[in-house]
Amino acid sequence: MNKYYKKWFLPMVLPAILFFTFVIGIPFIIGIIYSFTGWRGTYFAGGDHFWESFVGFENYIKAFQSDKFINSLIYTTMFTVVAVIAINIVALAFALMLGSIKRGVGPFRTIFFMPNMLGGLAMGYVWQFIFEVVYTELIFSPDGIFHVEFMRYMLQNQTQALFAMVIMTVWQSAGYMMLIYIGGLNSISGDLYEAASIDGAGPVRKFFKVTLPLLMPSITVVLFLTLANSFKMLDINVALTGGDFNTRLVALQILRVIRDTSPPNYGMAQAESVIFFVIVAAIALLQVSLTRKREVEM
Repeated sequence: MNKYYKKWFLPMVLPAILFFTFVIGIPFIIGIIYSFTGWRGTYFAGGDHFWESFVGFENYIKAFQSDKFINSLIYTTMFTVVAVIAINIVALAFALMLGSIKRGVGPFRTIFFMPNMLGGLAMGYVWQFIFEVVYTELIFSPDGIFHVEFMRYMLQNQTQALFAMVIMTVWQSAGYMMLIYIGGLNSISGDLYEAASIDGAGPVRKFFKVTLPLLMPSITVVLFLTLANSFKMLDINVALTGGDFNTRLVALQILRVIRDTSPPNYGMAQAESVIFFVIVAAIALLQVSLTRKREVEM
């Protein structure tokens, strides 16, 4: 078997390596180079080639001096914190709930997972209708089922829009993360729960002393995915608010740089994306390092 893997390892992996190199690796390196130039999308300011339009760290300085970029970075951080906490709580609650069901669990898993299969942009416009019409005029209006003013016109206020995006993100992502948690829960031996019961542990103590420590590998994966997905969120932001009312997340801010500058400064947009990549990569690596240290060997 080892000879078989050694023989076919390179031919099987080579297409993926080539695909990653040409689709992600090379464009990423080119993007970093362009971030130090006066790239305008179709031409280079100052010359016909990128080395003739080299501007050093000017694009990076402009990015940090941009109020829109800084505000979007702060807003994205707040959105990510709330979204990560909410997704993990809901996903884990779903996993624990389905773990307690003995029969007919398959349809429930399918129902919870289905939103993840839907396009974020298309469903974003559906949720825009829900927030603007269903919530505002029907459910949470003074004449509706429950009068909750905070839930009305959510997309027209910076703070309310943040929670609106979180609601849709949780609805779309919690089912997928739930499956990861279910896999982690299924790997925990039932003997440990029996031993904890003999020692007099109740449900809450079992959760914090048995379930949570042994679920850390799954928590590491889910935290990484939710952090990365929340930081790079674009489609939901475009569909729900379009960045209006100071609700730009960083991904949308980078996209809109070419509209905010004249002529379009693609070099500055690329510099913002490089800064964003470094920040997200550092946070993700730190999170993985911290959570993996808390993983318990079973």
